[in-house]
Amino acid sequence: MTRTLHRRAAAGAWGRLELVEQLGNVGSEVERAIRAHGTGRTSRFEGAFERALELFDLTASDPRWRGHRCQEVLRAREEFCRLFFDPEVPTESGEGLRKYFYGFAHAARMLHYRRQAGR
Repeated sequence: MTRTLHRRAAAGAWGRLELVEQLGNVGSEVERAIRAHGTGRTSRFEGAFERALELFDLTASDPRWRGHRCQEVLRAREEFCRLFFDPEVPTESGEGLRKYFYGFAHAARMLHYRRQAGR
């Protein structure tokens, strides 16, 4: 049985976030995994990797993101896994993932500021 790492997210909080917020959070774990892997910090890498996969899966299972959105989430998950387990992965793949997720983090931050201004 798989353990749940993000209990609040799995309990429904994740479904209240917009796609950019979900992927911005996924990107945080992706970044942690890339950094830990690059510095040889195995236990930190394993934790961040597992948390990232859980967030990818929560996002992909969100019924709002059917079709091409879900496919994109699953493709990003595939590239994330490939980064660490495919010996043929190009060296620039990690930087590409960082840039990809940075865009979502930035959009999520802008959404947060717009919400705060609307209060």
